[in-house]
Amino acid sequence: MKIRPCSIAVACLIALGFCARVSASGPGQFHAFIQTTQSAKSNFSQSVVSKSGRKAQLSEGTFAFQRPGKFRWVYEKPYYQLMVGDGERLWIHDKDLNQVSVKKLGAGIGSSPAALLAGDATAERHFAIIDAGSSNGLELIEATPRSPDGGFERVRIGFRNNQPEVMEVHDNFGQTTTLRFERFERNPSLPPELFRFVPPKGADVVAE
Repeated sequence: MKIRPCSIAVACLIALGFCARVSASGPGQFHAFIQTTQSAKSNFSQSVVSKSGRKAQLSEGTFAFQRPGKFRWVYEKPYYQLMVGDGERLWIHDKDLNQVSVKKLGAGIGSSPAALLAGDATAERHFAIIDAGSSNGLELIEATPRSPDGGFERVRIGFRNNQPEVMEVHDNFGQTTTLRFERFERNPSLPPELFRFVPPKGADVVAE
């Protein structure tokens, strides 16, 4: 059976920004990143491990975002899947199934793990954020959702030089999703068409 990428990543696809004095602490680097990053692009690798600890599900791809509310998240391996947020709607294209899902980008994105990266300076309205120390040269934050309806327990993000390198999401079912960012580029010039989506001809479009 083909395993689809964890939907958390979608989320992992809408968010980043803030402007404060540079600090070596995790929260200080998080705030500096949010304030000074209006757009970004990066490669990523993802692993998903279940509570039982069975062999991890692995995938990789690319993502980009542009404030406010625009992003593009592409799984390239092992199966292609595209997610595009155009500022008003979220499009999810499953190429193998020739199916497109579309739904409104509502306030819910503010409490998603993705909002910790691509969101704005209001992130702490939705999360309790604490300093989680340091590990392997990274300064860490741990974010716990203030609402119990987020579908996950906590998120850890590791920063170096005010830039995220690792993001770890622990969901309510004991599953852990780890994203590692590679060749991360802050504030690139991104073409507008990157955040537009037109369903392919003949695709089955499902509105949620």
